[in-house]
Amino acid sequence: MAGVHIPSVALGRLAHIFLFEKIITITIKLSNVKNNCQNGFRVESDLLGTKEVPECALYGVQTLRGMENFEISKFRLCDYPLFIKGLAITKLGAAMANHEMGLLTDEQYEAIAQACREIMEGKHHDQFPVDLIQGGAGTTTNMNANEVIANRALEIMGHKRGEYEYCSPNDHVNRSQSTNDAYPTAIHIGMYFSHLRFVEHYKVLIEAFRKKGEEFKSIVKMGRTQLEDAVPMTLGQTFNGFASILADEIKHLEEAAADFLTVNMGATAIGTGICAEPGYAEKCVEALRKITGWDICLAEDLVGVTPDTSCMVGYSSALKRVATKVSKICNDLRLLASGPRCGLGEITCLAR
Repeated sequence: MAGVHIPSVALGRLAHIFLFEKIITITIKLSNVKNNCQNGFRVESDLLGTKEVPECALYGVQTLRGMENFEISKFRLCDYPLFIKGLAITKLGAAMANHEMGLLTDEQYEAIAQACREIMEGKHHDQFPVDLIQGGAGTTTNMNANEVIANRALEIMGHKRGEYEYCSPNDHVNRSQSTNDAYPTAIHIGMYFSHLRFVEHYKVLIEAFRKKGEEFKSIVKMGRTQLEDAVPMTLGQTFNGFASILADEIKHLEEAAADFLTVNMGATAIGTGICAEPGYAEKCVEALRKITGWDICLAEDLVGVTPDTSCMVGYSSALKRVATKVSKICNDLRLLASGPRCGLGEITCLAR
């Protein structure tokens, strides 16, 4: 079959259309921010130059550039509160370690710590507008957190937003860190929060099946193999079976989630710990344990673990096991409720 040839001129026009639509989308988004901000703008600068940042924004110039550069998906960081909480916990742990080592003043530490705790409580989450899909291995997300924490800390210290000589996103909030250790650590913490929440609801489902198993223990029905009549059983046994196969997966979920508790804080850029003081990694992990109450530990080989994402692959596999069983149960229930005239019609699934 012959391939379809698209002239280069047409491709160029498509690229221009796509770029034009992207610019329009970004312009509208920034215009909406400006319209909602009643206090004007402040000027912030980085190595690329200066930009106007809405005065009402806790984020800064790096976040603003990220919003412009990575308009890719409809998924925003502000829609994932547990990930934001993971970022705040990670930054608080780093601040505790840096303060203990004399790398932050008391005033800087106390302000950063308060800002982090406010974010952990669910405040300021609207200040995390960046796209979750981005280039740079998460640097935009890391800087979004650094800038929000720094500017909130400045307010607590009695300074204006953007006066970074007193509390800097890079030199103070991100001290002794790189995106390559702070970002994955925050993901691990956020994922472990998600795991705990999921298992909590998962156990409710299991218990619901167990209650039905008890309720239906005296109802006799026909058991089937490949839809052929087999031998009698009770409907309660069917529902207890659903509960047991789901309950078996909890240990696999727990085992997979345990890998999230191994982090690489102190690895900095590639695992060598460059720009972090000796002993910082251990103190930071100790602080994270204190904050969360979890058995968080430092990876043995920071160079090896820094680019490794196998813990997420492992947890994804555990979730797929659960999804396969839930799908099987749904199909069984649908079949048992089929009809009402010519199907099996052994149970009735109430409309919700």
